[in-house]
Amino acid sequence: MEKLMTVSKFTSICTMGANASALEKVGPEQFPVSEHSFGLVNLGNTCYCNSVLQALYFCRPFREKVLAYKSQPRKKEILLTCLADFFHSIATQKKKVGVIPPKKFITRLQKENELFDNCMRQDAHEFLNYLLNAIADILQEERKQEKQNGRLPNGNINNENNDSTLDPTFFSGNISETRCLICETSKDEDFLDLSVNVEQNTSITHCLRVFSNTETLCSEYKYYCEECHSKQEAHKQMKVKLSMIPALNLKKFKSMDQLHRYTKLSYKVVFPLKLHLFNTSGDTTNPDRTYNLVAVVVHCGSIGPNRGHYIATVKSHDFWLLFDDDIAEKIDAQAIEEVYGLTSDISKNSESGYILIYQSRD
Repeated sequence: MEKLMTVSKFTSICTMGANASALEKVGPEQFPVSEHSFGLVNLGNTCYCNSVLQALYFCRPFREKVLAYKSQPRKKEILLTCLADFFHSIATQKKKVGVIPPKKFITRLQKENELFDNCMRQDAHEFLNYLLNAIADILQEERKQEKQNGRLPNGNINNENNDSTLDPTFFSGNISETRCLICETSKDEDFLDLSVNVEQNTSITHCLRVFSNTETLCSEYKYYCEECHSKQEAHKQMKVKLSMIPALNLKKFKSMDQLHRYTKLSYKVVFPLKLHLFNTSGDTTNPDRTYNLVAVVVHCGSIGPNRGHYIATVKSHDFWLLFDDDIAEKIDAQAIEEVYGLTSDISKNSESGYILIYQSRD
């Protein structure tokens, strides 16, 4: 029987140098027939990208929709087609485990955004945010063109109820409501991922509850009301409208303006394998949901999001995997507790959860 990685070994994988996947030593019978687990080659400080790609690949509903997107005829190469090709290259491998370079996707990413067109390490959350917004923009533009042409993919007139269709709001589910205190009109803004402040020795549930508190905008922070045509006092409340796959970013980095750098907040924030979230948006059609944790992007280091190293832990059916670029290990679910953070406020190297991806059990 394969021996699972111990909790103490979790913290050492960031410094491992073996250029091979440990999963190759695991018997193929332990992996589901339809599942493939491949480490990703680091193409020059691309751990921020590799970790996010692993997290997204193991979100099975998202992966299946991206693979379905690939089956539709496309004329030009864009970031989403490269993501689909990348997912397809893993899903169609003859071997169940191994290592693969995401070269085509990285090349396209660097062509489309100069921020990533270098060999510098980048912020994994910034990359995730860019990727999700780019996908949403691509899909919205395609829907617009299809409606103008009187048809939607696969020759359908209307595919809104097609479960295989990749929806531009797949990760969407967060609303920022600002209500003017004079005319009482409100304005909502959609977000594809949710960034929440963290506190020492707390939980993700507490962070979400604080996130939803009402804030009064006044003095120099007054809100410009389009109805009043002037700045007015207003109430701002971040309301959580539940989505199938919420991506939660723990704001673990604080800007030190005088020093022109970031410091890491290695606070201990507990995030359970099963999370019960209450809907605060007033949507009574689905007041609450239970979610399973499917992926965690982990930051290793002590400084800022553009420093240190990124790895990913993902759930693959009934077991957990840890990906450190081209290195892959099976881990015990209890090892996830090692990336909750530190109970001490002293700044030092730590491995802590930075991006959490949950999936609805419904």
